[in-house]
Amino acid sequence: MFQRIFHVQRLLLSILILTCLLTIPASADSLPDGFVRLNQFIPDATYDVRYYNGHNFVGVQIDGYTAPVVILTIQAATALKQVQTDLKPFNLGLKIFDGYRPQQAVDHFARWAKDINDTRTKPEFYPDVDKRHLFRDGYIAAKSGHSRGSTVDLTIIDLTTKTELDMGTTFDFFGPKSWPDNKSMPPKVRANRALLQSIMRNNGFTHLKEEWWHFTLKNEPYTNNYFNFPIN
Repeated sequence: MFQRIFHVQRLLLSILILTCLLTIPASADSLPDGFVRLNQFIPDATYDVRYYNGHNFVGVQIDGYTAPVVILTIQAATALKQVQTDLKPFNLGLKIFDGYRPQQAVDHFARWAKDINDTRTKPEFYPDVDKRHLFRDGYIAAKSGHSRGSTVDLTIIDLTTKTELDMGTTFDFFGPKSWPDNKSMPPKVRANRALLQSIMRNNGFTHLKEEWWHFTLKNEPYTNNYFNFPIN
């Protein structure tokens, strides 16, 4: 009898502990299931998180970027890790600018685009584009594939010098010069872009025809989900 009471007490205690655990709020450092921090998953890559450090077309830290961290789905991160492995024998590596992007960041871009008087970053990022036409021409949109978690912005660097291969423009440059297949670019630039396109494609990514740095995992797990959790 006492043994039965003891087992019942243990069962009740287990239920109580489980109930308490389920009601504890998630840590600020936690991520939704299926996502990883690239800085931990691919620690030997180089990171330049432009939407955190302010060196971007808006010119400030972007909403939702509370740490210099890049986040991706585990599927995209695993494929990207293989890209890094494939580059190493050639003394090359990845430099990553952005991955998952919260919807609040996309909203920040939209607010900035509507303020046509704020053109302080125009000389570097969109010298030949009229800011009034950013929505019309597709440079800014209300939704971004980055918010699905399997899109990444990156380039290739020389591991000895840590310098970027010449891709013809800076990251996030608005205009035809950024088109990966732009045949007016110098041969060296075209060769570097072809290398980046090829190694990413061989590892399951597709590219955006307007941006040489932008790649999405072909078999991305969340095709219709746009997330808004902060980057921390």
